[in-house]
Amino acid sequence: MATIFHPRTVHPEIVATTDTPAKNPVQYVWAAARIALGWVFLWAFLDKTFGWGFATPAAKAWINGGSPTTGFLKGTGENALGGLFTALAGQVWVDWLFMLGLLGVGAALVLGVGTRIAAVAGALMMALMWAAELPLTTNPFMDEHIIYAIVLAGLALADAGTTFGLGNLRIVREHEWLK
Repeated sequence: MATIFHPRTVHPEIVATTDTPAKNPVQYVWAAARIALGWVFLWAFLDKTFGWGFATPAAKAWINGGSPTTGFLKGTGENALGGLFTALAGQVWVDWLFMLGLLGVGAALVLGVGTRIAAVAGALMMALMWAAELPLTTNPFMDEHIIYAIVLAGLALADAGTTFGLGNLRIVREHEWLK
């Protein structure tokens, strides 16, 4: 005897299920912010590495022997913590840590995997850059570095890697540290 499937009839054997709940519009906003901020970090890495002429001329590119930290840190000499940051300028280990930070944070945010680790590392980088610029000239304490750090915290707390990212991969769901 043939079974007739009516569109309004529920048949348990053909019901599709999904592990992902419906998305709230705010999740798309957080995803867009995650990708955009990830691109800021990733672009800084690419431009400083290859000297594509936006913030870094080709002659000062990292692959051409330039130091990605020298320009910014040497310019902090007269600031409150300038002595400390000027001494770090151009140090090979500082260049490597900075560039790995830019690449790691940028890639993690763009991909949506490791966003919590990226948020902590990115916020630390932002806090150090903020401290290097003290005292601020346009505001007593607030600047874009603090705003970026706040957004990074929001991305981690909103689990922003699950929308338009790889945060829904099984391995990520099974290992909290990858979120």
